[in-house]
Amino acid sequence: MSVFYARGTLTKRRLGVLGALTATVSALAVMTGPAAQASPPTPVDAATARTYLSELTVAAEGSLDGYDRDQFPHWITQDGSCDTRETVLKRDGENVETDSDCSASSGSWFSEYDDETWTASGDVDIDHVVPLAEAWRSGANDWTTPERQGFANDLSEPQLIAVTDNVNQSKGDKDPSEWMPPSSSYNCTYVRMWVQVKHHYDLTIDDAEKSALESTLSGC
Repeated sequence: MSVFYARGTLTKRRLGVLGALTATVSALAVMTGPAAQASPPTPVDAATARTYLSELTVAAEGSLDGYDRDQFPHWITQDGSCDTRETVLKRDGENVETDSDCSASSGSWFSEYDDETWTASGDVDIDHVVPLAEAWRSGANDWTTPERQGFANDLSEPQLIAVTDNVNQSKGDKDPSEWMPPSSSYNCTYVRMWVQVKHHYDLTIDDAEKSALESTLSGC
């Protein structure tokens, strides 16, 4: 439902983006201890994901003209000296200890994408489930920089997850028609995360992407 204000209409996407940073603060408020949550926010169930998928706009993928990762400012400061990356490392890890600069000095991280465990934070990347370039091609090219910043640092949606660095790099900016986690047991969770994020931010999907999502969700 649209909400009208003096200068136009705030779409569901813009409401979601503008609320992301506020929601991030709320998420941080409930995190206590070294492994308070140990995972991204739980995505919607498969039935809800199928409904969300049916509501997404199908459109040809846009171009990367004008795209630059710097247009999605990250990692921003979240609390004290901790930025978004460090916050996710603490959230997703086990027994994570940090130094005075909030850098992880010890701990372990289980990568859901490939079922590997790491004890050095340098072996771990924070993946944007819906990649920044994918978001750009799906509608984020029309967002403001603050809106893109909210998306790139969103802790309230299942958009950020700590995973093996080279697995994340192999994913790049591919959508589920081009790449899925090596661990097939995580596929249902992954597509639920993907659909929820795309739905929350009112991003489009292309035909191949929709087919891949439908195929995976049908078995969930």
